[in-house]
This record gives sequence, C-alpha cells and structure tokens, in this order.
Amino acid sequence: MKPEFPAAARAFCERVGIRYPVIGGAMYPCSNPELTAAVSAAGGIGILQPISLTYVHGHEYREGLRLMRRLTDKPIGMNALIEKSSRKYRQRMEEWIDIALEEGVRFFVTSLGKPDWVVARVHAAGGLVYHDVTELKWARIGLDNGVDGLICVNDRAGGHAGPRSMQQIYEELHHLDTPLVCAGGIGERDELWQALELGYAAAQLGTRFIASHECRASDAYKQAIIDASEADIVLSEKVTGVPVSVINTDFVKRHGTRLGSFSRALLAGDRSKHWMRMYFALKSIWQLKRSSLDESGDKDYWQAGKSVAGIDSVESCDTIMRRLVEEEV
Repeated sequence: MKPEFPAAARAFCERVGIRYPVIGGAMYPCSNPELTAAVSAAGGIGILQPISLTYVHGHEYREGLRLMRRLTDKPIGMNALIEKSSRKYRQRMEEWIDIALEEGVRFFVTSLGKPDWVVARVHAAGGLVYHDVTELKWARIGLDNGVDGLICVNDRAGGHAGPRSMQQIYEELHHLDTPLVCAGGIGERDELWQALELGYAAAQLGTRFIASHECRASDAYKQAIIDASEADIVLSEKVTGVPVSVINTDFVKRHGTRLGSFSRALLAGDRSKHWMRMYFALKSIWQLKRSSLDESGDKDYWQAGKSVAGIDSVESCDTIMRRLVEEEV
C-alpha cells in the first residue's frame, strides 16, 4: 500500500509524476546512468549529471539519455551547473539542456548562477526548474528568475554543504510560498518523514544511493560509507578550494583539510581568483573521477554526507526506496 504522505509531498509527487517524494541527487562523479534510472524506476526521480555521464562513465550524451529511457519509462531529471564560466561551457550546457528536452526530460535542478535562461527554455517545453540554495538571498535570486521550487542544501549534506540545519533553512524559507526540498542528512525512514512532516515537499538523497548495487562507485568507497559514523564526515578545502564534505580517511588525515596561506591568497585576489577556481575545477574533476572508481582506497577523497550514520549495507535502489517509505521489503 502506498503511504499517506503530507499534502505538500502529495502535491510534489503529482506535479513531477512520481510515486514517492524522493529525488536521487545528481552526484559528480557517482551518477552513472544505471543509478539514475534505478532511482526513477523505484518510484522517485533520478537526476542525471552531464559531466558524470560523459566524462566519468564514457557515454555520448544523447545515447546516455536514451540508455536511461530504455532502463525505465519513469521521469528522470537533469542537473545544470550554471555558474558564470567560459562561453564554451555555457554553449555546452545549453546543448545538453536542449538535448534533454528533446529526449523528454521535464525536471531540471539548477546549481549556482542565475537560472533565468534555463527557466525560459524549460518552461517553454512545459517543464519544471528547481534551484539549489543554502540561504535566503540565493532563494530570492532563484525565485526572481522564475524557478518552480528550491532544493534546500543543509549542513548535513555531502559535497558542498550549507551552513544551516534542516530546520533552520526551512524556517528561513518556508514563508516564500514555494515547494521546498530537503537536501542533506537523509538516509533512513525516520529522517525522511521528519523532513516531510516539517513541511518539506520532498527530500533529495545522494550518499544513500552511492551505497547501492546500481551505483558504479568502487566497493572500497561503498564500504567506507558503511563503516563511517557521523563524526567521520569532515569539511575539506583541498578538493575544490571551498569546503566539501568528505569521509575522514587516513589519506585525508595525512594531507589535512585546509588550504595553505598561498592558495588562500590567490583565491582571494581579484586577478588570480578566476584562474585558481579554474585550476581547482579541473583538478577536482580528475581527482574525484579517480577516487570514485579506485578500489585501492589509498589516495582518495570520498564525498559523503552525515547520513552515513544510518547506512549499514549495500542494497538495490528499489529496496532502499521501500525502506524509506516503509512499504513491504
């Protein structure tokens, strides 16, 4: 029997066309097409990450989308990183969005930047755009640019976590009268239902789906998630130049989590910060790709959120989903 979700969650499911108010968050480098499709097939909506799809997992972009469509006929979404960057990157992102729309994708999650041009494209095709935010000022920018809802990234999230708790960011944003999605710290049923009962329309999960059979991350990475406690999640500046939530492995302990004074100065400089950000972006793309697939675990940065505390096994996405909503497993 399908659980009776709160009204906001029921409205979200109906609008997006899914069974459960669960988003499988886009993850670089862990979002392989089989994982994205499996989350959707299990009743949520998986979000594809274009650079993961093409660079990490080796699929031509349109064919990767069609592979997901062959694996499931349920809705899938796309993540668009829209931070102001080079003209070439902007053109590539426009192409990816247009192809996704041509292939039937109608749910988009934007991260960074002003999403106005994404909203114009997606709304013209009858789709929805939700925007990643960590606080009120970014939420207002997203809403001023026409987004349909907000992904509220809290301080328990993996990757680039926000500064506020699940409850704090909800209290800060709930007056905006737009659907809010809780992102961070959810890996078990009680955590999901706490978010929904607070008033969130849905929850976005990442770490929980890394520890799944369909994810192509290494067994060493998955075992590290199973073995980790909440206290093992630390913020490291050495991956992207800004704090990222990672598992505090022996490698991380040896190399520390803070940048040196020289790197900090370059990141703060008016002339040098652009080149430093580009350097860290290119470095992290290579380093995280290697880390996710490396079975040795010797030199790895493994992104994960504090939901590791409740993850004790690798399971299928279908089993994970049913445990979250307490249907028969």
